[in-house]
Amino acid sequence: MSQQTPAGGQWQNTGPAPGNAHRSGGGGMAGGGTVFAAVLMSLSGLLAVFQGIGAIAKDDVYARVGDYVFEFDLTAWGWIHLILGIIVILCAVGLFMSANWARATGITLASLSAIANFLWLPYQPWWALAILAIDVFIIWALCASWTHTTD
Repeated sequence: MSQQTPAGGQWQNTGPAPGNAHRSGGGGMAGGGTVFAAVLMSLSGLLAVFQGIGAIAKDDVYARVGDYVFEFDLTAWGWIHLILGIIVILCAVGLFMSANWARATGITLASLSAIANFLWLPYQPWWALAILAIDVFIIWALCASWTHTTD
């Protein structure tokens, strides 16, 4: 909302320009959609870290259901999830600070997380589906709140 102040008997507009009212860049805090994506990325990264720790610490935490083509050792999956989770959390911090690199990186990392959790389905199907849904919302929020500026 813009403010108006009297200057020499006339009112002057001191608020943002009409075309710039909904921009979310420029060094300040992130906009609404970006904050939503950053919160979801923090949650997704934290869950991935917990997945990784659970798979690395004890191999009997997760049960196997059948044989699949994309079979990895459970400890290898643990390290994949742990490293990916830490990187996702760091990218979420970048989104909170509205860093330009964090938006495209966030879309890429959410896509990688979705692929990793699709491949994780044999170990924990409901957990993987929940994180898949979160990753879809992250991608949607980052793409929907992306404003293209010509500055």
